[in-house]
Amino acid sequence: MTNSLRWKRILLKLSGEALMGSQAFGIDPAIVQRIAKEIADAVALGAQVGVVVGGGNIFRGVAVAAKGGNRVTGDHMGMLATIMNSLTLADALRRLKVNARVLSAVSVPSICETFSQRVADRYMEDGDVIIFAGGTGNPFFTTDSGAALRAAEMKCDAFLKGTQVDGVYSDDPKVNPNAERYETLGYEEIITRNLKVMDTTAIALARDNSIPVIVFSIHSPGALVSVLQETGTYTVVGD
Repeated sequence: MTNSLRWKRILLKLSGEALMGSQAFGIDPAIVQRIAKEIADAVALGAQVGVVVGGGNIFRGVAVAAKGGNRVTGDHMGMLATIMNSLTLADALRRLKVNARVLSAVSVPSICETFSQRVADRYMEDGDVIIFAGGTGNPFFTTDSGAALRAAEMKCDAFLKGTQVDGVYSDDPKVNPNAERYETLGYEEIITRNLKVMDTTAIALARDNSIPVIVFSIHSPGALVSVLQETGTYTVVGD
């Protein structure tokens, strides 16, 4: 069955919004459980999976809007949110009998980072899911950028961005039903056409390390495995 996977070693970025589902605040436990099942199914087919979990946007808007709130406070609260979200996903995976280990996505001194990298490699090769709590606490370095950097460090076959829509569109498909969905795109097209995929730093990191970015709907049942098997609906960004 492993031969049926187009991309076997992957880094999956999950945004806080994806984990929220229809919730106005916090995360939706049912969504988390369903995503955990998606990951467990991929692992069962032989995929090596790393996950960067976001969460800052859940609290940042609240912090900024609050009286006396500011961006730094929002980002620090976002860091806590990513940890809570990561631990919640890890618990859901363990309930499915999949080993999951939570590490930090934030760069640390070189000796610690080298150790973290080695243990992450070993865990993934052993079939464990590595979950990086993605909060950076830095408004200029997003979790998308952190995930793209991790994908390069882990020598991943692909960087998957799980969103609420099934690919990259010319316009918001919820607002414009006639928006065009792109099946394939070049990195330069994303930047020059100002398509909303991720920040330009993340795109540059993926491009420079020759890692395709796969944008798909994490909310569609069976979507993760279907992407890895090159079926289903998604957009490939690469050169």
